[in-house]
Amino acid sequence: MRLRRLIATAAAALTAATGMWAAGTPATPATHASSTISVADESPGYAVEDFNYPGADAILADKGITLKRGDGHITLADCVTDTGQLEVWARSQDKICFNVTGDSGYLTLEIPSVYGIKGNDYTTEATMTVDDETTTYDITQNAWTAVGESADAEGREFMLVELRTSK
Repeated sequence: MRLRRLIATAAAALTAATGMWAAGTPATPATHASSTISVADESPGYAVEDFNYPGADAILADKGITLKRGDGHITLADCVTDTGQLEVWARSQDKICFNVTGDSGYLTLEIPSVYGIKGNDYTTEATMTVDDETTTYDITQNAWTAVGESADAEGREFMLVELRTSK
C-alpha cells in the first residue's frame, strides 16, 4: 500500500511539473534557453597547458634546481635505489633523480656543473651548454655516462639544459 502511494505521488508530481512547463509556468522554453546562455556566459574559460613545470619556484628556492618546461613525463623525484630513475650528478648538488614515464618525454632545466648521468631503461639524450657551445650526449641505458666537465678535455663546467627520453 505504501509503495503504491509513493509511486502515485511521484507520478502526480511529474505530471504537474510537466504540465506547468508546457503551460508556460514557471519556466518556458525561452526562459530555459536564456538561463542556459547566462550560465554559459559565466562559465570558466578553457584550460590551456603551458607546459611550465609546476612548483618550479619552490624547487628553485629549496633545491637550487631550475625546472622550466616539460611534457610531464620526466619529473623530479626523491632518489630511491633500484627504481629505474635517471640520476644526475653535479658538483654543486647532491644526487638529483628523475622519474620517467610514457613512451617519450622532455624537460628543459638548468643544473650547473653536471659531470655524470646514470641512465635507465629509456633511450636518453642530455643537452648541455658551456660558453656558447651546445653538446648533446647519448646516455647509456642503465649505466653511468661521463658528461660535461668529465667528458671535456678542458674540464669546463657544463650546464644541463635538456633531457629527452624515448622507449
